[in-house]
Amino acid sequence: MASNYLGYQEKSSPIHRLSGTTKLICFLVLSIICMVSYDTRFLFISGVVALIVLKISKIRWQEIKYPTYFILVFAVINLLMIFVFSPEEGVKIYHHRTVISHLVGPYWLTKEQLFYELNILLKYFSTIPLAFIFILTTHPSELAASFNHIGVSYRISYAIALALRYIPDIQADFDAIRQAQQAKGIDMSRKAPLLQRLKHSAKIIMPLIFNSLDRIEMISQSMELRRFGKGNKRTWYSYRPFSKGDLLAISFVTILSIIGIALFFINQGRFYNPF
Repeated sequence: MASNYLGYQEKSSPIHRLSGTTKLICFLVLSIICMVSYDTRFLFISGVVALIVLKISKIRWQEIKYPTYFILVFAVINLLMIFVFSPEEGVKIYHHRTVISHLVGPYWLTKEQLFYELNILLKYFSTIPLAFIFILTTHPSELAASFNHIGVSYRISYAIALALRYIPDIQADFDAIRQAQQAKGIDMSRKAPLLQRLKHSAKIIMPLIFNSLDRIEMISQSMELRRFGKGNKRTWYSYRPFSKGDLLAISFVTILSIIGIALFFINQGRFYNPF
């Protein structure tokens, strides 16, 4: 598997040595609290912790560069749309209005709106690194065992694991089709205008879909021939038992989660209001 594809990367790090169940629990718990909370202090600390763990995981920038760019573009568009459709949302939430300047028509730039959108940006900052850590350090087979270990049906667990396995394959197929298009004289390099590159990239979608459907059909038939899903239970070759590192990781996440929940009561709600 190429290192520039978003998928499991086998490395030697403390995070890789953790049980898949531990990483699943930590990812779900922290992600849920960060998505629910609007406490700037908690989101910032969670983001810093996530970046530190990302560094410990030995995940290189090249491995997450393109997904990060895509997410950043989506985040900027999301923030702009929030301001366009609800420019006074921060004022409604914090019950305070401090005008910075008047932009145009009904649009006023306020500190409360900026603070509200800062919190939304911090949500990306705190949850996206967690997703990268989980995807790039957890083997799909171990992930399936982890889901099954916490009570999810092994059929659903295996389906999720196959989906994660398929992400790098889709990227590889996209690159292969793109290179074939370029060999035919269709310029999709950075030298071509952006609109032209987007138009040519859109033409790759249909071959990619048909190729994916063929592969799905082949995998489905193979699993049926092996009588997958006929039994009520199954064993897992890739299951990893808990270790001291797992207990430490779960304890740390538990403490961080308790802090996040406690802030709900301190703030008398999800929002931290400095105004």
